[in-house]
Amino acid sequence: MRFAENNRISHRQLFRQIILVFPAPFLLCLFKNGAMLGKSSVAGTVTAAIILLFYVIWLIRLEPAYGELEKNTGKITVRFIGLFFLAYVILSVAFLAKLLGEVVPSTLITGIPGKWLSFLAVAACSLGTHRGMQRRGRIAEVSGGIFLGGLLVLMILLAGQGKGEYFLEVWNGETGFFSGRGWIQSTWGLLCAFSGVGLLPFALEKVEKPGSARKPLILAFLTVCGIVLGMQLLLPAVFGRERLLTEKYPVLPLLDGADLPGNVLARFDVIWMGFLVFGLLFSIGSLFHYGNQIAQKTRLGTGRYWIPAAGWLLSLYAWNGYGIEAYYGSYLGYIFVPGLLVIQLFLGMKNHSHRKKKAAVAAVLFLAVSLMGTGCAAVEPEKRIYPLALGAGAVENGFVLKYAMPDMNVTTGQEKPDEDPVSVLTLAGTDFDAIEKLYNRSQEKYPDMGHLQVVILDESMLAENNREAFIRYLKQEEHVGEDVYVFRTSMLSDVFRWKGAQESSVGEYLQGIQENRTSGQQKKGVTLREVYHQFYKDGTLPWLPSVWIDGELLEVDYGNRE
Repeated sequence: MRFAENNRISHRQLFRQIILVFPAPFLLCLFKNGAMLGKSSVAGTVTAAIILLFYVIWLIRLEPAYGELEKNTGKITVRFIGLFFLAYVILSVAFLAKLLGEVVPSTLITGIPGKWLSFLAVAACSLGTHRGMQRRGRIAEVSGGIFLGGLLVLMILLAGQGKGEYFLEVWNGETGFFSGRGWIQSTWGLLCAFSGVGLLPFALEKVEKPGSARKPLILAFLTVCGIVLGMQLLLPAVFGRERLLTEKYPVLPLLDGADLPGNVLARFDVIWMGFLVFGLLFSIGSLFHYGNQIAQKTRLGTGRYWIPAAGWLLSLYAWNGYGIEAYYGSYLGYIFVPGLLVIQLFLGMKNHSHRKKKAAVAAVLFLAVSLMGTGCAAVEPEKRIYPLALGAGAVENGFVLKYAMPDMNVTTGQEKPDEDPVSVLTLAGTDFDAIEKLYNRSQEKYPDMGHLQVVILDESMLAENNREAFIRYLKQEEHVGEDVYVFRTSMLSDVFRWKGAQESSVGEYLQGIQENRTSGQQKKGVTLREVYHQFYKDGTLPWLPSVWIDGELLEVDYGNRE
């Protein structure tokens, strides 16, 4: 087989590339602040999927016209077409870089500015854009199945967390109301989100037997639409209406409550964030790949360096105080998609079938592994403390927080470790920001909240203003999972000073009471996710189990929750 023929990818590799490109941006952006939910949006998703089936068939027939753009259109027109597509590539890179720079620092890595994280991502994804198509196909071959399997496992786990009453809040409420206008808007919005499909003919010339690629392409887009449809049903069932309307990226707290049955793997949400970050990186790499190919095909030189640079710089630019995320949707709906259809109608009248070889590759695995394997601002494990229980109370001039850590040297220096194997750190301040600043001034170790098991509220925290301030504080603690159990007590200090017969901390003990039972004996605890839902619904808290000390015993009253 000749080299030119060998630089092709299989239908399976094409399928997996599409699976890697679209879901991560869709999961993050389509459902912002409760968008794309309800009957109209579900109908729009189904309609968009049907339209895509016919559109894909048309794109396959357009592949020969894309193969000889200059010959088909002329030297001037081909450059205009190239600039049109490259503008889309650069704006899309800017949008995804901005998204990555916003999401990663708030959920996965702290202490590093988002603009520098996005710079590292763009720089890594731009490496090797001059390489052959097969390398890109091999990346998809290895990771595409794992990525899809991970998303499906997530959806299965979340199905068990959903509640019928939450779902009905959205489905039967104002948000879920069906309207023809909403249906059309949802259909058009999803088609605009899929507008990157317009670059597909540039890829088909590097696919084995492109004329018969209809089946894997249709299956790929139906799979992506199925993921969107599944999330349109799962998100309302997990969060309810009010919570969805207040969350900018609902999929992020959605991941906080996902874990393996039996709590086999802690911080399961970090693994799923790794999947999302890898999907974003692959999407950025895909844009660089096709941007370089388009630049070469349309006689605009090579885009190896200036396309990544332009995309990253544009992600930093704000016009009238608004960044690329504020304009990108309008650009797709009013400029790119209409212009794309005009160009494709023009090329559709051409029937040349010559092919050229253009090659580029995006190496993204290194940065993906680096991001997923990096801790909070690269703080070593021995330089962190791991609170298992967090207590909150109100005092005369502010608030108090208690952190319970097992087997930690007493950070206040007032007690010896062998006298108190379960350490409790107590800090007070006028508000929770003041407490956080006090911690940073007085403590040498980083507080890793990713292992938090329980939150215990003093009775004084149940007052309206106090509970609101505490919930706002917890929401900004990005590493606190939403599967944490929440309790109330009138003996906050005594509860945190208590230690069991085996010198276990209150966090370990309460989680054990909650989970270390057979299925028939387990109690119905209240999770942080339920607290958030009730708070966003009407500003109140759900009924919380009570904790108190009776002699040497720590007891829990589940009341009507049993």
